Amino acid sequence: MLNWRFGTILSLALLACLATAQAQTDSQVRRGAAAFGDWRADAPGVMRLIRPSDLPQPGATPSSSNGARNAPPPAGKTLQVPAGFAVSALTKTLPGVRVVRVAPNGDIFAAQSNVGRVSVLRLSADRTKVEKTETFASQLSGPYGIAFYPPGTNPQWVYISEPSRVVRYAYKAGDLKASGAPQVIATNFPGGGHWTRDLAFSPDGKTLYVAVGSASNVAENMGRQTADVSQWEKTHGLGAGWGSEEWRASVLAYDPDGKNRRSFANGIRNCAGLAVQPGSGALFCATNERDNLGDNLPPDYVTSVKAGGFYGWPWFYIGDNQDPRHGGARADLKGKITIPDVLFQPHSAPLNLAFNPGGQFPTDWKGDAFVAMHGSWNRALRTGYKIVRLPFRDGRPTGEYQDFVVGFVSGDRDVWGRPVGVAFLDDGSMIFSDDDGGAVWRVTYDKK
Repeated sequence: MLNWRFGTILSLALLACLATAQAQTDSQVRRGAAAFGDWRADAPGVMRLIRPSDLPQPGATPSSSNGARNAPPPAGKTLQVPAGFAVSALTKTLPGVRVVRVAPNGDIFAAQSNVGRVSVLRLSADRTKVEKTETFASQLSGPYGIAFYPPGTNPQWVYISEPSRVVRYAYKAGDLKASGAPQVIATNFPGGGHWTRDLAFSPDGKTLYVAVGSASNVAENMGRQTADVSQWEKTHGLGAGWGSEEWRASVLAYDPDGKNRRSFANGIRNCAGLAVQPGSGALFCATNERDNLGDNLPPDYVTSVKAGGFYGWPWFYIGDNQDPRHGGARADLKGKITIPDVLFQPHSAPLNLAFNPGGQFPTDWKGDAFVAMHGSWNRALRTGYKIVRLPFRDGRPTGEYQDFVVGFVSGDRDVWGRPVGVAFLDDGSMIFSDDDGGAVWRVTYDKK
């Protein structure tokens, strides 16, 4: 009888603990207006959910210019991660480091955009320190995207993007320096405006994806389309821009040799990061949305990129919401706009994303995406400057996002780091770059 009573009491206690934990988790999901906060509300584990129905009207708040002031980290300041995780710097000697990609042999390729080179970091066997740093390629102009081809365990080429072209270098596993001159694969990308050109390959290696951002905020100088729009879209895709925006605000597709250019998807203002989801092969994109509609409009986002899809820019945003600066224009596109999967606080500036392959982080986080947010400059209440987790369920994003690494903001004006690139090492730990600090950070998890 005593054992039965003890078991019942223990079961009830466990249920109460689980209910309390669930209540605490639920209370941390900030929905609607509560999701539009600032850096002061950031904390590891805080979850946000912004839905299309939560958006304010254009101009509901003023649009602000609020550039950050770079400052050294305050004494004793450390980055914050959830319980069980630890974060440490692998290096702080890579000025302007942005995209980071991990080669199949474990080397880290790092694009240093503002110094015109791609470096290779070779880590120690335990992945705790950088044992060697070499320049793989130099005398580049704004290198950004990096992709290995063919995808898999034995790539023969490293593709690197510059604002005006994509080149590739012959490669074999373990190369720390390029063995020859680059081959030009694709060129004549339009200059000006958003300059990043991230790269990814389809899992079968047949398609090279290149993200090309818009030339402007909201197509102010695109001009009037004089050609028949339906004919234009036959060669450029649904919702394609023209004039100064031709082949822009798009994810383009090429054959691996740079031939057969075509539009994969349009209306994506600035897709700064591409990643292919393991298993499904779906292409995902991290996007910076437009300015000057208010501090809380429109949300930045991460989304799967549908072949032939149109995501709204410049005429609409987040579905059929008309941009008032293009009132009445392209009414024929209503009902044809793909709504993004995960909406972020506006002006957070998501730049890169990567999928967790498993192997170290919590088991139920396998397949989740992690996103680097560079941080706002055009919002009165500063946001971003952190790494967030996007939970996936049955291979699809839930729409929520969770603070994972925070702490780079030390005051209303002061920041001491700006995340850009994110990737996973072969041991399942995560790395991310910080172009302000010239750093690559590593996040580990203790399974105990």
